[in-house]
Amino acid sequence: MNHQSPVHFRNATKILYLLTIVVVAAATVGIILLLKNVTQRKEEAKQHVFCVMEVTEDTVDPVIWGKNYPRQYDGYRRTVDTERTRHGGSDAFNKLDDDPLWREIFKGYAFGVDYREDRGHAYMLSDQDISERIKIVKQPGACLHCHSSTLPAYREAGIKAGIPVDEAHRQEQIRKGFEIVCAMPYDEARKLVSYPVSCVDCHDPETMQLRATRPAFLNAIRTLASTDYPVPHLPSIERWRKDGRKGEYDVNTMATRQEMRSFVCGQCHVEYYFKGEGKLLTYPWNKGMGVDQIEDYYDEVGFKDWTHKSTGAQILKAQHPEFETWSQGIHARSGVACADCHMPYKREGAIKISDHHVRSPLLNISNACQTCHHFNESELKARVELIQDRTKSLMTRAEEAIVALIHDLQHSRESGVPDEQLKEAQALHRKAQWRLDFVAAENAMGFHAPQEAARILGEAIDYARQGQLQALKLKTAAH
Repeated sequence: MNHQSPVHFRNATKILYLLTIVVVAAATVGIILLLKNVTQRKEEAKQHVFCVMEVTEDTVDPVIWGKNYPRQYDGYRRTVDTERTRHGGSDAFNKLDDDPLWREIFKGYAFGVDYREDRGHAYMLSDQDISERIKIVKQPGACLHCHSSTLPAYREAGIKAGIPVDEAHRQEQIRKGFEIVCAMPYDEARKLVSYPVSCVDCHDPETMQLRATRPAFLNAIRTLASTDYPVPHLPSIERWRKDGRKGEYDVNTMATRQEMRSFVCGQCHVEYYFKGEGKLLTYPWNKGMGVDQIEDYYDEVGFKDWTHKSTGAQILKAQHPEFETWSQGIHARSGVACADCHMPYKREGAIKISDHHVRSPLLNISNACQTCHHFNESELKARVELIQDRTKSLMTRAEEAIVALIHDLQHSRESGVPDEQLKEAQALHRKAQWRLDFVAAENAMGFHAPQEAARILGEAIDYARQGQLQALKLKTAAH
């Protein structure tokens, strides 16, 4: 049996001891450095805001806000980017050249002359100024509600109308000014504003909390809450209803922060119309937010956007009902807010902020989609584009069916069939085109609510074909 010498044993013990000291020392240094880094990150994460510039309710220039919030402002500035996805993006291509059927569909209306893809938020006011639609049709000041930072203009108009100047009457000033500016000719109202929608429209300048500021939205969300229309995706409204509907629903005090991340978008990305002689901008949510409920409301109040030049039908023009369509989709019902996809959180060092470069999620898949969906970018993009391709295919069929109906109605009128006899076919034209346009004007190519978009387009095709049968039957009878 071999035995190690005492000297060898002592040497091994010394080496082990020294190694232990080195390891412990290294670990201690590592822990110290880690704790130091964690402390630094925690300090960074506090997001200290140095008030380089004072911002108030009247500060509409985003550059001034950017002095205090440079990271957010840097993202906002990037909304000037013009990027294209397969079915949209922020590149202002002419939809009438891309799809000439729309010229026939919008015949007799300004959209039949100028219908372009919207660019980013930075352009929302300047693009409004150069639209041919402004030149063709005299537009009201109501257009500025969602295209510009209007709060100071509303307030000033309200004060001039006699509302007391003090802060206690601020909301009254804004509401009155909103009514006044809506009724103004666009060219006159345009002189009152200088900037597109910016920081003050969504953030409280004192606390930076999200808030809804648009009078039309505040009116509409209270109206919606007062109905029995189910809104499981808006839990604060459901709670208010269950608690006995005490007082008025107040979105700015009752909504959760997650809801506010959709409400600030829903202030403008909605369907609307100009109500009455005063052209008051109104969201038609009195019966609910679905395409059928909005149509019922328009039918009840006898509203039309224009009379189609070829068919004589009283047609509705959908605007951009993203908020309404999102409300019908799985993301909304799962608690996913608009900002989660279009302004997803991102990190700069230890600081977590919302990306203010508002854009299509397809242009930011890693932050917008992969946070929840653990698949590679190419697969996620392919899934979205498959939905959009199918929606586009259905939309094309609906366009073709409606154009066929337009031609048949036109031929029936030319052959001597009076409009009185064509009322049913004209009503079907109204129903078909409203549904097609509701999906087409909504900037997601069906993705916000794929099943609902498919249902709506299916009904559009059905109503158009029913209208054709009616028109052809009357034309045949006339001969």
